[in-house]
Amino acid sequence: MANNIDAVPVKLTAKDFSSGQDVRWCPGCGDYSILAQVQRSFPEINIPIEKIVWISGIGCSSRFTYYMNTYGFHTIHGRAAAIATGVKIARPDLSVWVATGDGDLMSIGGNHFIHTCRKNVDIKILLFNNEIYGLTKGQYSPTSAKGLVTKTSPYGSVDYPFNPLSLALGAGASFVARTADSEAKHMQEIIKRAAEHKGTAFVEILQNCVIFNDGVFDPITSKENKADKMLILKHGQPMLFGKDNKKGIKLDGFKPVVIDLNDPKNSINDVWVHDEKDISHARAFILAHLADDPELPSPFGVIRQEFKPTYDEGVERQIAHITEKKGKGSLEKLLFNSNTWEVN
Repeated sequence: MANNIDAVPVKLTAKDFSSGQDVRWCPGCGDYSILAQVQRSFPEINIPIEKIVWISGIGCSSRFTYYMNTYGFHTIHGRAAAIATGVKIARPDLSVWVATGDGDLMSIGGNHFIHTCRKNVDIKILLFNNEIYGLTKGQYSPTSAKGLVTKTSPYGSVDYPFNPLSLALGAGASFVARTADSEAKHMQEIIKRAAEHKGTAFVEILQNCVIFNDGVFDPITSKENKADKMLILKHGQPMLFGKDNKKGIKLDGFKPVVIDLNDPKNSINDVWVHDEKDISHARAFILAHLADDPELPSPFGVIRQEFKPTYDEGVERQIAHITEKKGKGSLEKLLFNSNTWEVN
């Protein structure tokens, strides 16, 4: 039998990552694009199929695990991040990914999400954000716009929505990024960047729900609007947008303003240069809230990346240290130590 050690690795393709199951999303759903870009990106991240696992909770996005030809676990509502944490701790050799929606992650799963970010667990979280509950037929979600009329808010939602980027930054995620279902190449780039990152990588994907919230992102991502409303961030480069990149973002103190580079009074040197590795969180938060001002564009790309030890690495080192010091533990001794008693 031939020795496989020196065998040339098989070049994987997008088809290798398809489970072949019938995809059961509504025609035109943005989830199709997300699935396609993940499958196209994964051959380039150079991780064997058997080392990849997808975890999902409940929702349209959570069917994702069935369509990937990897290991997967379709779990329970809101618990994907917690279960993914357990998988990573038990099997630190695996590349662990979470497919989740704005209801699943931001509502019932909110507590698990913030603590995953806080601990910097080495998992990758893709948030399919359509600002609505799709699977359960159109209730407003924690990211729905204030005033949105839905089946559970027939006179308009009075809730203030979460800003997922800001929430992830505040909770301590070490990689925070945004892309959109309509931006195939950009999404592939961001997925590959998330795969390379060591730590909690959070990617918000603006995703259209054709049935219950159709066109919600058109004011930002449509062909007619994207030039003026999408700010594509590139590390080390000035923040330019608009037709022919003749508009720029300038920081006036901590206030971002738009400047017109056609005006001779303004210079490219006045434009804010993006630094995704900035130690301070301040500018990342400014970016996350950029579109709070309707005159400003929405940021897309890597908002912030930080390199710091991960929770799973800490647990692994701690176990190794204590095992070396005290030897392997005994389950029987743990269960019947001095803190147990009998009731007669």
